[in-house]
Amino acid sequence: MTDTAIFVENLSKRYRIGAQQERYKTVRDSLVSALKGIVNHSRSQPKNTIWALKDISFTVQQGEVLGVIGRNGAGKSTLLKILSRITRPTTGHAQVHGRVGSLLEVGTGFHPELTGRENIYLNGAIIGMRRSEIDRKFDEIVAFAEIEKFLDTPVKRYSSGMYVRLAFAVAAHLEPEILLVDEVLAVGDAAFQKKCLGKMSEVAGGGRTVLFVSHNMTAVKRLCTRTIYLREGQINFNGDTHTAIDMYLGAFAQQLRVEFPPRPDQPIRIHQLEILNKDGQPAEGDIETSEGFCIRVMYDVNLPVRGVHAFLRIHLQEGETLLSTGDADTAPERFGERFPGRYVADIVIPPRLLGEGNYTITWSAGIPFLTNYDVELHAVSFRVLDFQTSRGEFIHNRRPGYLALDLDWNYLKTDN
Repeated sequence: MTDTAIFVENLSKRYRIGAQQERYKTVRDSLVSALKGIVNHSRSQPKNTIWALKDISFTVQQGEVLGVIGRNGAGKSTLLKILSRITRPTTGHAQVHGRVGSLLEVGTGFHPELTGRENIYLNGAIIGMRRSEIDRKFDEIVAFAEIEKFLDTPVKRYSSGMYVRLAFAVAAHLEPEILLVDEVLAVGDAAFQKKCLGKMSEVAGGGRTVLFVSHNMTAVKRLCTRTIYLREGQINFNGDTHTAIDMYLGAFAQQLRVEFPPRPDQPIRIHQLEILNKDGQPAEGDIETSEGFCIRVMYDVNLPVRGVHAFLRIHLQEGETLLSTGDADTAPERFGERFPGRYVADIVIPPRLLGEGNYTITWSAGIPFLTNYDVELHAVSFRVLDFQTSRGEFIHNRRPGYLALDLDWNYLKTDN
């Protein structure tokens, strides 16, 4: 066990569907709940519950970089929250040997009223570092995050991009022995993601233990020596990274329509995202590239806000972003005020734009260059097939490439 950084045995986590957020409990409340749990342990499971994780076991050796992949809802984030001691398992146990740094959500562990400088020291103290250790790394953290001008500004005034930069810089530079990283890098820009991946490669090469959760298969291949493929809360495969990714991509399932739970406390919240066929009807299967399709997004504005914009990104199956679009592309005047109500937007994807392959869609909404109010990563998945008509028959067109554009070729015969 001396070389084991993480030991997980028969770990399960059950959630109650539709449960309201509980108030903070007193010691008396906690004791009463524990006694009730013992008394009711043998009773049958309530119908309105779901197992986010179900009886999983694995070990991670010191210095190992372990990838965790799977579809939305597979239990990836729940696993990291248990390892970070944010939530407790329903059954089983997990042992973590070493100081843990977590990057699970934007600004996890930050106090909004404290400045960036104060939060650096707070996060270092949380993972058990001495002040002298934090002092030694302080300048590197600030330089990496590129927030020198805002170092003494309360982080509640930071944009989401500034939050991400500082959160990653703190997690990567304060030298925790174990680093847990969720999909937060997906909200950064391309230059920042490249910078972070470079830093994570450096961290991994330095002998620290890393658990890396991502939908970006290219990053997983680059960083991880071993990968766990989670499916419906259970380990479907645990082993070679390339094999795990092949199994994950091979099990690609289309999810053409998704509804999201409301969050009235957010200024803006997505309600539904779906794929429509060329006739404007809900798609029921593969999309033919020659016919085009439509992405319909419905979202609720719960509070009056100004300057809000909606954004969509289409990703390749491996996780890389193929293209991005926002409602400002065609309606820049919409930087005005948005009043409470439900909004519906149709984004038309023209024929012969996307090549044959599997794709996912990420939604986000917020004020550009300032803050994100709502993000749903890889929420919808669909498949595009490419057929061409030849002599009255449909011929499968397997030409490579992510775009299916038909480009003009202008010929000119020369005498040479």
